[in-house]
Amino acid sequence: MKEKIAKWFHFDEYGTNLRTEITAGFTTFMGMAYILAVNPTLLSAAGMDKGAVFTTTAVASAIATLVMALLTNYPFALAPGMGLNAYFAYTVCIKMGYSWQVALAAVFIEGIIFIVLSLTNVREALFNAIPQTLRLAISAGIGLFIAMVGFEGAHIVVKDSSTLVTMFKWSTNTNPTLGLTVALALLGTVFTGFLLVRGVRGGVLWGILATWGAGIVCQLLGFYVPAPKLGLYSLIPDFSGGVTIASMAPTFMKMQIPKFSFDFLTVIFAFLFVDLFDTLGTLTGCAVKAGYIDENGKLPRITGALLADAIGTAVGACLGTSTVTTFVESSLGISEGGRSGLVGIIVAALFLVSLFFSPIFLAIPSFATAPALIVVGFLMIQNVVQIDFYDPTEGIPAFLCLAFMPMTYSISEGIGVGFISYTIINLLAGKKDKVSITMIVVSVLYILKYIFV
Repeated sequence: MKEKIAKWFHFDEYGTNLRTEITAGFTTFMGMAYILAVNPTLLSAAGMDKGAVFTTTAVASAIATLVMALLTNYPFALAPGMGLNAYFAYTVCIKMGYSWQVALAAVFIEGIIFIVLSLTNVREALFNAIPQTLRLAISAGIGLFIAMVGFEGAHIVVKDSSTLVTMFKWSTNTNPTLGLTVALALLGTVFTGFLLVRGVRGGVLWGILATWGAGIVCQLLGFYVPAPKLGLYSLIPDFSGGVTIASMAPTFMKMQIPKFSFDFLTVIFAFLFVDLFDTLGTLTGCAVKAGYIDENGKLPRITGALLADAIGTAVGACLGTSTVTTFVESSLGISEGGRSGLVGIIVAALFLVSLFFSPIFLAIPSFATAPALIVVGFLMIQNVVQIDFYDPTEGIPAFLCLAFMPMTYSISEGIGVGFISYTIINLLAGKKDKVSITMIVVSVLYILKYIFV
């Protein structure tokens, strides 16, 4: 059986094995399991049924990830995208006044457009048009971005009225539990780094479990006191309500297409634009890290990868969730050595299993996944050494691209600034041969987006 699995997923070609792929699958899932808690909370603000959204989040993620694995044999996992779900709830529904049913219709239309673009290779052309320098910068920038997600999620980095952000201060903190979680996240990061230094297989996964386990011990001893208003929930899984699966009926096929309006068209365009370049950025970063880019600078089977992403979005809207996209946390499993679609199948299976054991997965706190995100951020930024910063036409756009991702909290914005600066700087420098028509078109579209959207 092992031989058949190895042959099916081309283990020899990727230099991997069954144990590594399974470990990578668990690691990727543990790193993105927070979406099962975060997505229902965000979308419920728009009036959606929280239980239904939990179920649709798990099912849509499983379907999209499985499609990715079968079409590409890549270890990329998909789920409702962070940022896009917040835009769905707080901008489209709350600020603009659209119902969540209409917002789902916008997501569905976006997914159909993506399917068409993927089948006509438009998205593939965009991916292949990205210069090597920007690809390296995108990968490194995503590393900084996910590290920032980890720092913020664990409250290591907090808001500051003077400097926008600052480091957590124990001296002024009024909640001992919050200070404890920050300390556990930092200790977990050191422990995870130690495991990597020692070459322990599954080090990132063990780091997550060890940090969570330490938190549970602290709660049992009375040092960790849950405070839901501060986002500090019980770390011990609660099965008091039994094992039940919430129905998808409240959100299933509830889309409502409104009368045509410029505002609704703008909503579709915003979903389309952000999803497009978030996906391209994530695929680029993860593909570079995994070593999938060929000698011509292209990603083999990219059409399948983009199609899986588009199908996930359309299916997710039908089930009742915001835009499904390729998750940057896929890099967690890649860093553990995962290279084949078996990683995705493991992730998809765990999403379905989570329906029956939701209390366990919902109990994993952000401070426990933070060490994984921070350490993988370090691993991904290593690509930055391949960028020629001594050439301003290469170095400046690369720097802006990787810097804007964490500073604007958006992969898409980093890519946009990278595209625009690369195009303008090289055209002004007289290096027109380095700038393709596609680069120019995308740069203009980004500029129009910043002006009108």
